[in-house]
Amino acid sequence: MSANLNKLVVMLEMQNAMNTKVHEQWFSQGFEWNRAIWVECAEMLDHYGWKWWKKQTPDTEQVILELVDIFHFGLSLRIDGETSYLALAKQLEEELSSPQTADDFKQTLEILAASAVADKTFNAAAFAGCMVQIGMNIDDLYRGYVGKNTLNFFRQDHGYKDGSYIKVWNGKEDNEHLVDVVKNLDTEHAGFAKLVYQGLEARYPKT
Repeated sequence: MSANLNKLVVMLEMQNAMNTKVHEQWFSQGFEWNRAIWVECAEMLDHYGWKWWKKQTPDTEQVILELVDIFHFGLSLRIDGETSYLALAKQLEEELSSPQTADDFKQTLEILAASAVADKTFNAAAFAGCMVQIGMNIDDLYRGYVGKNTLNFFRQDHGYKDGSYIKVWNGKEDNEHLVDVVKNLDTEHAGFAKLVYQGLEARYPKT
């Protein structure tokens, strides 16, 4: 199995685990992941900048974070409880390796959003096009995805649902702590997600 294929399988497994943690019967809930995709696309456009009547500079880091969030929803749309993760990963790898791009990032993003609205699908080729135009590769996606997914687990384990979770500690939001933890780790390590979790645990205030 290629390194990229393995990364996609890992992300699919992690997505199913996260969705199951939030709701054990998530398959039968009819969650509208496609709506989550196009809403994120709109939010991302604000971070990228689209208003011709004022000066705007793309916030590339924030755009990448939003793309990672969209990938969570895209994976959730693809997982059907029947098709194997390997088969889904192969399908995604093929689509991601053939990026669909328009004239600029904004227009490519609109292709991604349009597929989510009109067809209720995750257009992985347009997603790959957005990655190309923002300067992001599969390793960046994997690092961002595993980090955010692990943070979501960490939040759930530390009282996110009942409101006891502390989102800001030592003057930084948990997202910022995540960035610090991830940049010191090897993404190729088999236990990457576990190391991210341990890194967050070590920083989190002991109550």
